[in-house]
Amino acid sequence: MMIPNFVSILFVIVTSGLCPSFCSREVFRHSAVLDEHGKYHLKWRYDEKTITFETVVETKGYVGFGLSPTGGMAFSDIVIGGVEKGQPYLQDYFTDMNREVLRDYHQNYRLEYGMENSTHTILGFSRDLNTCDINDKTITESTIRVIWAYHPEDFGHPGPMYHGLNRGRKSLRLLNPKSHTVTHSGAAFFDIRHNNVPVPVKDTTYWCKIFKIPEVDRKHHIIKIEPLIQKGHENVVHHILVYQCDSHLNDSELELGHECFHPNMPDSYFTCESVIFAWAIGGEAFTYPPHVGVSIGTSLDPVYVLMEMHYDNPTYQADLKDSSGLRLFYTPVLREYDAGVIETGVWVSLYHMIPPSLPEYISEGHCTTECLQEALELEMPSGIHVFAVLLHSHLAGQSLKTRHFRNGDEQQLLAYDDAYDFNFQEFQYLKEERTLLPGDNLVTECKYNTKDRKNMTWGGLSTRDEMCLSFLLYYPRINLTRCESLPQIRKQLTFIGVKEMYTTVTTWPFIIKSPKKYNNLTFTEAMDKFSWSEKKGNAFNDLVRQLPMNVRCSRHAQERWSAHGLIVSPPKVKQTGEPQLATCNRASPLHLSSVLLLFPVICAAYSTIRIRWLMYL
Repeated sequence: MMIPNFVSILFVIVTSGLCPSFCSREVFRHSAVLDEHGKYHLKWRYDEKTITFETVVETKGYVGFGLSPTGGMAFSDIVIGGVEKGQPYLQDYFTDMNREVLRDYHQNYRLEYGMENSTHTILGFSRDLNTCDINDKTITESTIRVIWAYHPEDFGHPGPMYHGLNRGRKSLRLLNPKSHTVTHSGAAFFDIRHNNVPVPVKDTTYWCKIFKIPEVDRKHHIIKIEPLIQKGHENVVHHILVYQCDSHLNDSELELGHECFHPNMPDSYFTCESVIFAWAIGGEAFTYPPHVGVSIGTSLDPVYVLMEMHYDNPTYQADLKDSSGLRLFYTPVLREYDAGVIETGVWVSLYHMIPPSLPEYISEGHCTTECLQEALELEMPSGIHVFAVLLHSHLAGQSLKTRHFRNGDEQQLLAYDDAYDFNFQEFQYLKEERTLLPGDNLVTECKYNTKDRKNMTWGGLSTRDEMCLSFLLYYPRINLTRCESLPQIRKQLTFIGVKEMYTTVTTWPFIIKSPKKYNNLTFTEAMDKFSWSEKKGNAFNDLVRQLPMNVRCSRHAQERWSAHGLIVSPPKVKQTGEPQLATCNRASPLHLSSVLLLFPVICAAYSTIRIRWLMYL
């Protein structure tokens, strides 16, 4: 009798909409904890058309979940649900510019199941990735700002009661095909982390320290790297880069850390140029694909590494001491390929400049045909395979993408983020590995917004400066570390009227000789003195994107490919690689709901116009 009773109970659960996730044949491959106290857990899975969520929240009242364009309430796509008197409920809402919560005419969120016990409420619900509803946010591979809330009481007839402090936001990449979660059972690990580094009381600090990789008796592979961010410093540690150093250093270099890019920086730091790994704020652990790992233990592999940590302290907090770092898991069970990293984009320099007061400015960093052709033909004529990309800019960055060209024709985008969040940067796993062949070229494109800035924004290290970079994880490893470009400076200065610079460069930034209004000013001061407008900024942007550019094409150990230093023109390309969204036909709910919702407004406007017109008769 026990089996029939169990079957009956299960049948009641399933048919009443109370089935939890274990009833489903499909598992949730993605998950995140949305709040710092661990009370709001989110799981999800997706296919080509739909996405299914499960929320597990420590409450017996209502649960709110939403997708926001900015992380705030205005113009958000929201769903509110719960379980009341044993019955699950779910409603689709949206908010207007005044953050008023309004019931959506089209209920595009589908309740899959709901249940609660004495402490928690579980809701399962789904929706299409693109609902064709003007009040729903389309879900793409870009960053999504998830907002959440909950309340101890259920919805109620007048509407949901205010959630108080039980709310928050978290940026996620819902369609990131994260799939490599299992590490080998025999994997050991080692940590590289700072030890009570005093974070200076200033806006931006780059702190460097050299570490020694553990000695192994034969080749091993690093298969997973996870951040160890000191609790409470999640917004202080902005990003971490790990570089391979000269293998002939000695252990005396391990004693103390030092501020990077400082005049008194130890000479040994200059030998650390090849990026091995990159992590940025908001990112989680990274697990390499089952056929790829970072090699250690051979003559070509790192013995010493430098960890560069970017501390962001815009509020000038005092007495901060940090012990953050990374944990690296490694195994003697070798993968098929060795992984490498190529840094592409705009060469970080003051020659990368962005005018103020612009709603949009586009910078382009080229990994040129000349550089890729030379490196790949010599090292790997059959090509290399990219499996993940980290897109990186600073506070003015709005959207980034890495474009891939072959014979002048644009391929599908390598990576993109149309809703870039400075506080959430992680490697994007590619759905399918991408092969780069000799003769291909890449363009890292960054859109910036400087509407609220009064002065120029410069390429540089501070978070108030800008970068435009793509870090490509690929295999098999070749001897290419950086493939970047930088527009020439002279015509940028000619645009603002500069005629002559002093030929003997004794200072940096260099000094302008004429015209008189710029005499003895540095080029950065002259650029700030120029009277910028949106029209002039757009014209400057058009000019810069057509200028000849300097090629950066670097190898390991401070060596260069012969393409390094070439002056080349930007290639002429056919743009065909934009991500494709599902189309909405004219009979879709988007257009119908828009007409229905706007009909009273149109009628009122018509009546007002007619009355005013009659008054003039």
